[in-house]
Amino acid sequence: MNLNEILARHLQWTNGDPAGECAELTGADLANVDLCHANLRGANLTRADLRLADLTGALLADAKMCRANLTRAEMSESIMRQVDLREADLRSANLRRADLTCARLYGADLTGADLTGADLRGADLRNAVLYGANLTNAVLFGANLTNVDLREADLRGIDLGASELRFALKNKPTYDR
Repeated sequence: MNLNEILARHLQWTNGDPAGECAELTGADLANVDLCHANLRGANLTRADLRLADLTGALLADAKMCRANLTRAEMSESIMRQVDLREADLRSANLRRADLTCARLYGADLTGADLTGADLRGADLRNAVLYGANLTNAVLFGANLTNVDLREADLRGIDLGASELRFALKNKPTYDR
């Protein structure tokens, strides 16, 4: 089955059609693929190669993306509520204004990622690497930032609210004074 057929059947599944089925894309090679505004809600993309993929505005809520390679992927304005991105590679990914509410980013590598204006309320970022990441105006209210590497991160205008921020590495972050 080709990718377009998988996406069509997945859309049927998300709409409750018994002829549809959840997209099973474990380990799939989707590098450089245009998935702009695709509906991948609840899809399994574990260990998928999504390097340089365009997921702008995609619906990825509840998707399983553990250990996926999303290096330099374009995911601005994507809806990723409760997405499972544990140990995913998101280096230099564009997540501007993405909705990552309650996302599981435990151990994810977000080195150099752009999270400007991203909504990370309630996200689990324990042991994540955000070295050099841009978190300008990001909302992190209630996020778990235990053991997060925030070195060289741009933290201007962030809303930490009641976030759990224990043992985070914060050498020379940029922030409002």
